[in-house]
Amino acid sequence: MEVIYQYAWLIPVLPLLGAMLVGLGLISFNQVTNRLRQLNAVLIISLMAAAMGLSFSLLWSQIQGHPTYTRTLEWAAAGSFHLNMGYTVDHLTAVMLAIVTSVAVLVMVYTDGYMAHDPGYVRFYAYLSLFGSSMLGLVVSPNLVQIYIFWELVGMCSYLLVGFWYDRKLAADAAQKAFVTNRVGDFGLLLGILGLFWATGSFEFEVMGDRLAELVQTGSLSNALAILFAILVFLGPVAKSAQFPLHVWLPDAMEGPTPISALIHAATMVAAGVFLIARMYPVFENVPAAMTVISYVGAFTAFMGATIAVTQNDIKKGLAYSTISQLGYMVLAMGVGAYTAGFFHLMTHAYFKAMLFLGSGSVIHGMEGVVGHDPVVAQDMRAMGGLRKYMPVTAITFLIGCLAISGIPPFAGFWSKDEILGSAFAVNPFLWFVGWLTAGLTAFYMFRMYFMTFEGKFKGKDESILQQLTKPAVAANFDPGAMKQGELAETHDDHSHDSHGHSDTPHESPWTMTLPLAVLAIPSMLIGLVGTPYANYFEEFIYPPSETLAEVMEKTAEFDATEFYTMAGLSVAIAVVGIILAVLMYRVKKIDPAAIAAKFPTLYKLSLNKWYFDDIYHSVFVLGLRRLARQVLEVDFRVVDGAVNLTGIFTLFSGESLKYIETGRAQLYALIIFGAVLGLVIVFGVT
Repeated sequence: MEVIYQYAWLIPVLPLLGAMLVGLGLISFNQVTNRLRQLNAVLIISLMAAAMGLSFSLLWSQIQGHPTYTRTLEWAAAGSFHLNMGYTVDHLTAVMLAIVTSVAVLVMVYTDGYMAHDPGYVRFYAYLSLFGSSMLGLVVSPNLVQIYIFWELVGMCSYLLVGFWYDRKLAADAAQKAFVTNRVGDFGLLLGILGLFWATGSFEFEVMGDRLAELVQTGSLSNALAILFAILVFLGPVAKSAQFPLHVWLPDAMEGPTPISALIHAATMVAAGVFLIARMYPVFENVPAAMTVISYVGAFTAFMGATIAVTQNDIKKGLAYSTISQLGYMVLAMGVGAYTAGFFHLMTHAYFKAMLFLGSGSVIHGMEGVVGHDPVVAQDMRAMGGLRKYMPVTAITFLIGCLAISGIPPFAGFWSKDEILGSAFAVNPFLWFVGWLTAGLTAFYMFRMYFMTFEGKFKGKDESILQQLTKPAVAANFDPGAMKQGELAETHDDHSHDSHGHSDTPHESPWTMTLPLAVLAIPSMLIGLVGTPYANYFEEFIYPPSETLAEVMEKTAEFDATEFYTMAGLSVAIAVVGIILAVLMYRVKKIDPAAIAAKFPTLYKLSLNKWYFDDIYHSVFVLGLRRLARQVLEVDFRVVDGAVNLTGIFTLFSGESLKYIETGRAQLYALIIFGAVLGLVIVFGVT
C-alpha cells in the first residue's frame, strides 16, 4: 500500500490535467473542441473517476491502520525560515478525498444531461474539473500556507461557476457578491495566519496549537491576542461556509447552473470552511473563548437559515438557506468540542444535500418543457405541484433527502444530527434548545418543499398563477393557496403569459440525471449506520488530534442507552411535529398558510425578506461605499487635481514671464546684472 501513498499527489493533479487540456483546447481550437463535447466530458469524468478510485484506495488503507503519510519538499527558505509544500494523508484527508471525488463524479455525470443544450457545455466541464482539483489540493495540504493558496483557487472557481451565465445580470452580480463577501473572510484568515506565525513561528497545525497553548500558559502571549488570532482565522470559514454575518452570498449563488450549486453546497466550497475548522482544531481547542464564539455563531446561523427557508418559494434558494442552516449545525458541533459529530454531519450532509440539489435541477429541467426557460417561473414551487406522477425517480429520491435532512431514523441525517444535539446538550442546554428547535423547522420547510413540488395538482399551466409570478411587484408575496379562484381572475392584467414551453406536462429527466440521484440515495439512507452509538465506527476512525484511540474507545464503550433514547426521542418528536404541520398546511390544507402569515405579519415579513440582511448591507456597505467614493472623488478633484493643476498654472505663467527676460541678448543680461548690483549697493549703503 506504500506505493499508493507515493502517488497520492495525482488525486488533485488528474482533474487539473483535464481542466488544462480542455481549457487549452478551447483557447487554441475553440470550434473543434466544442464540437467534440462528449469526448471532452468523457475525458474530464474519467480523470475525476481515476482520482476517486485512488481516493477510496487511500481511505481503505487508512481504515486498515496505515499511519499518517506526509511528503514535502522545501519550497522557500530565508535564514532560519523554511516553508515546505507537499501533501499529507491521514484519516481526515482520506474521508474528505472520498467525499469530494465521489460527489464530483456524480455531479459531472449529471451535468451531461442538465447542460446538454448549453453552448458553454465544454467550458463548464473545464471549470468543474478545476474546481474539484482546487478543493482536492486544499484537502491534502500539509500546512496553512498551502491551504490558503488552494483556498483562494476555490474562491476563484466559485466566481467563474456562479457567474457562468455571465450575460445574465443576476448571475454576474451574484458572482461578484460571492467573490467580494469571501474576500472579507479571506482577509481575516490571512491576518490570522500571519498573527499565528508571528506568535508560534510555524504554519504546521499541531505545532501552532501546542506552541500557542504554551505561550498563553506561560504568559508570553496574552490571552486576548490568542483569542483575536483564532477568531481572525475563523473568519475564513465564516465566509466560505456562509455563517452569519457573511452568509448573504450563498443564496444568490443559486444563479449558477444547478450542478455547481450541488457541488458548492455539498462537497467543495462550503465544506472547505468546516474542514479548515477541523484542521485548525489544535489551535481552537486551546482557546476556549474562541470555541464559545464558534458555537454561538453556528447556533445562530442554523436557526436563522431555518427561519428564512420556511417562506422561500424558489426551490433552489430554499435549499440554499437549508445549507446555511446545516452548516450552522456543523460549526456548532465544532464549537462545543464535538469534533467527530461535526465532521460526521459534513459527510452525511454532503450526500443527501447533493441529491436534493440535483433533484431540484431535475425538477427545473422537467418544468422548463412546460413553462420555458424563465427561472422566475421554472424554479418557483408555486407553479409546481403534482410532479410525483410525472417524475417518479426524482420524487422518490427527493423524499429520501427530505427524510434524511429532517433527522428521521434510520436515514443518515438522524445519526449525525442527533450526535450534535446530544453533544450540545452536555455542554450548553441553551445551544441544544436552539438546535432542537431548528430541527423542527428543518423538517417543516423540507416537507413544505416536497408537498408544494410533488404533491397536489400541477399548476404549471395555470395562466393566472403564471402571470402573477412574472409580476415582480407581487411575485414575492403571492400565495396561490391564499386566494380563491375568482380572486385570481380579478388579478389578471392585459398581458398573456408566453411560456415558450413545448409540452403540457413535465417529464422525467434523462438517465444521466436520474442515475446520480439513485446512486446518492444509497448513502443518504445507509451511510449514517457507520456512526451509530451502538457501534460508532466513524468516531473510532475520525477523532480530535488531542485524543488517542484508546481514549476514544473508552468513550464509545460508555454508551448510555437511556440518554440516547431520550435525546433521540426529543429530536425525532420535534421533526415529526414539523412534518405534521407541513402536511396540514400544504397537503390536506387544514391550516391556511396565508392566515398564519396575516396573523404574524412582522415575523412573516422578517423571514420573507431574509431578516433584511441584504437590505441592511446594501444601505450600509453598497450605498455607504458609493457615498464614500463620491467624497474621495471630490477630494481627488478639488485637492489632488487642484494642487497638480496649480503647479502647472504656476509653471505656465512663470515660463511665460521668463521668456521675455531670457532673450539671449548679452546686453540685456549685463543691464540686469548692473541693476542688481546697483540695488545691492543702495540697500547696503543705506543700512
